Amino acid sequence: MLTAGVDEAGRGPLAGPVVAAAVILHPQRPISGLADSKQLSPGRREQLYGRICSEALAWAVGRAEVEEIDRLNILQASLLAMRRAVQGLDPVPRRALIDGNRCPQLPCAARAVVGGDRLIAAISAASILAKVTRDREMRELDRRFPGYGLALHKGYPTQAHIRRLQVLGVSPVHRRTFGPVRRLLEGLGGE
Repeated sequence: MLTAGVDEAGRGPLAGPVVAAAVILHPQRPISGLADSKQLSPGRREQLYGRICSEALAWAVGRAEVEEIDRLNILQASLLAMRRAVQGLDPVPRRALIDGNRCPQLPCAARAVVGGDRLIAAISAASILAKVTRDREMRELDRRFPGYGLALHKGYPTQAHIRRLQVLGVSPVHRRTFGPVRRLLEGLGGE
């Protein structure tokens, strides 16, 4: 049975999209070294990213933009990104294993697996694709919106990031409904 692993990256940051990936591993070509992307060095993630893209039976990336995150909420936007990733797969999986405790609505059977990025190779592969894709995008956003340090902290609410927000103001890639950004906007009289 064709099974996709699905995971996302970027639920907690104050800036940037949430990115999800779906991967169907080739049953005759296992990829050694797959693990939860958070447990791997950036260099190792990049190496595995290349192998996953070239050796997996199928893979796809989906995303939800900042405007969708602010409109829907981060959970619903994450589920939307996952659905988009699964819908991008060819061949279409018969089932999907989702990292976490919630499943998006999918055109195939789906099961949530808490800690799946550590337990199931296909979910590990999806976690790596999602993390590398989002990290690359945050480096690009850092070039487009300099001064916030997006390439360094990837949009997460570090003290340095919040200080830069206070100095520079809110950029178009900041999530306006997230606490520190919302409070800053409210203090400025909103937008």
